[in-house]
Amino acid sequence: MQIVTPEKAGLSTDRLKRLMGVLQREVDAKRLPGAVVVVARHGKTALFESVGELSPITGETMRCDARFRIYSMTKPIVSVAAMMLVEDGRLLLADAVAKHLPEFAGQQVAAASGEVPVQRDATVHDLLRHTAGMTYEFLGSGPVQRQYAQLRLGSRDRSLADFTHSLASLPLLFQPASVFEYSRATDVLGRVIEVISGQSLQDFLNERVFAPLRMPDTSFTVPPEFHGHIAEPFARDPEGGLQMKVIDVRTDAALASGGGGLISTAQDYARFLQFMLNRGELDGQRLLGPQTIDFMTTDHLGDLPVAAGGSRALLPPGHGFGLGYAVRKQLGVAPVPGSAGTYFWGGLAGTSFFVDPKLDLFGILMLQAPNQREYFRMLFRNMVYAAVLD
Repeated sequence: MQIVTPEKAGLSTDRLKRLMGVLQREVDAKRLPGAVVVVARHGKTALFESVGELSPITGETMRCDARFRIYSMTKPIVSVAAMMLVEDGRLLLADAVAKHLPEFAGQQVAAASGEVPVQRDATVHDLLRHTAGMTYEFLGSGPVQRQYAQLRLGSRDRSLADFTHSLASLPLLFQPASVFEYSRATDVLGRVIEVISGQSLQDFLNERVFAPLRMPDTSFTVPPEFHGHIAEPFARDPEGGLQMKVIDVRTDAALASGGGGLISTAQDYARFLQFMLNRGELDGQRLLGPQTIDFMTTDHLGDLPVAAGGSRALLPPGHGFGLGYAVRKQLGVAPVPGSAGTYFWGGLAGTSFFVDPKLDLFGILMLQAPNQREYFRMLFRNMVYAAVLD
């Protein structure tokens, strides 16, 4: 990273110091174990700092190269990988999922009267924009979500091929292309990539994304020599809630979850976001065409409704969803700042990012505080925008 004084990137030194001071206050209050922050603008890094502890158990100081479970921040990376296959001429967004994964042929949709056939097959486009009719077991307690839980679809002990066969045996929650419901669709997309490429998802990502973008510390498991670099959450929720159990990233998992399995560092993910902000290129390596990046980061929902409950909470007012990213459609309405066209996502354990193409700006907040994640995301966004000087 080329680190410059914030003013050279049109940002305020004092206001970025204020951001770090607030995060230190949260650490001192025992509400946040630790964090790594990156703020970059105009291709220059104005802030790359750490605060707090790497692990509350050991008390070791947080390090800038700490490895974080990024959970759903895996989705944008896997979505980029899928679009590379589109640009290779090996995949169409209009393809039925069943064309590549026959187990998804003839799907049924849960209804009050029983199960009814799909009105049209889910497509790869539906997988990318979460309109394939699938769900997540933790987004509700309806019959379909209970079946997801009973089949232990979140288990990392089965292969991606076994996972898609298990998922395909269950009914859909909604008719494809009828509603946005955040879901395990990106896990399915990972399996589509495997089938088309003939490689494991990890190998494809390594060869086509991580190596060219120089992201050496991003993978589905942490090698033993870096186990001492893993950021950990508190053992107990500081506010008394039920603490989420985070995944064990020290041992190889059978499942390469395209929806939530990657571990990464702030520096690696910053390179990925700079590639996105550059519209598909970084340091002379072009992975996607500029028009494809623009296509991915525009709203693809249109007038489709957003499912109630968990999915609705993920998309603030005034936002839609593109191909792997939430996308801001207008300047106002949402309770956080951001230009129209800003896109973002986050992970279940607390990591988050946003990219504002209009301001040529991105921010990354890496932390492991599952129950406080929404608070810190909004706090971070507010304070970064407060530091923009033009």
